[in-house]
Amino acid sequence: MPQNDDDFTAGTYSKLAEVEEKKKRAATSKPVKYNDTTVPSNHDTTTPTYNDELVESIRKAVKQLGKEAATYRFTMGEKKALADILYNYKTQGVRASENEITRIAINFLIEDYRQNSKGSVLAKVIERLNA
Repeated sequence: MPQNDDDFTAGTYSKLAEVEEKKKRAATSKPVKYNDTTVPSNHDTTTPTYNDELVESIRKAVKQLGKEAATYRFTMGEKKALADILYNYKTQGVRASENEITRIAINFLIEDYRQNSKGSVLAKVIERLNA
């Protein structure tokens, strides 16, 4: 028996409504999953706080005189960023050197890797570099 256009359209709309209702039921029946991270209501960036042990460990490592010579290649952007940081500290009357900043960064990466292994910043960046 042939259907007229009105019967077909009504059937299509009711089927779409049925699918929507199933989606709504499925969405409300899923368990709510809570994460440890929450987005602040004002959406400002929150900076991580590092424990005093980590900061002290890095301070002690950098305080030791480094006797092993090493040469690294930096981009112009990296060198400029380091120079900007050094200038900022200098204008505040704080002594700092490019070598100290580089050693702080290296020691931070080492400690983070020791504590977090595959979850560390180093591991994640290396993984993406090799993807």
